[in-house]
Amino acid sequence: MAAILRPSLRLVAHLFCIAPFVLILVAIFRNSLGPDPADELAVRTGEWALKFLIFCLCVTPIRRLFVLQRIAPLRRLFGLYSFFYSVLHCFVYVAFLLQFRWMEVMEDVAERPYITVGLASFCILLVLALTSPRSVVRRLGRRWSSLHKLVYVAAVLALLHQFWIVRVSIAESALYAIILIPVLGYRLWQKFVNSPSGYSKT
Repeated sequence: MAAILRPSLRLVAHLFCIAPFVLILVAIFRNSLGPDPADELAVRTGEWALKFLIFCLCVTPIRRLFVLQRIAPLRRLFGLYSFFYSVLHCFVYVAFLLQFRWMEVMEDVAERPYITVGLASFCILLVLALTSPRSVVRRLGRRWSSLHKLVYVAAVLALLHQFWIVRVSIAESALYAIILIPVLGYRLWQKFVNSPSGYSKT
């Protein structure tokens, strides 16, 4: 039965993850992104990048607390979709907001802290995405686990990036923080209280 359910779960997960992208495309074709479409695209893609990153981090605690081993592959899937939406987010920023004016991009990175932390988060996600194939996991061995713990740093930086941008309305950022803080606390508890032998790559 598990072998039958697993492909179904994966299919549903993929549909769930791609749905925001489809909705964004529909909004573009309908010209319903509001008076500043580029800014709205940046907001939507950035929010979904952060959401899927948080989904990714929630998989392991949920799997362990509720003994749901079959959801383990969702961690990698959500992580890759977070990277996908972060790529879209960066593309919108560079292509539509700054229109490939690379000097302005460099100035933003150097002078605007929220851009700096956002870029740092993206760079971490890029490294994690490049090292996610199973062949790379096998080559890195135990170093893979240590490297992929940087996902927590990426999540904190991404949340800080969003908080810095939407300082006037922080309700959504606060909600993400409420979810993220217990997840980080759970991982610290696992590290310092439980045996390290209980660590899992998933």
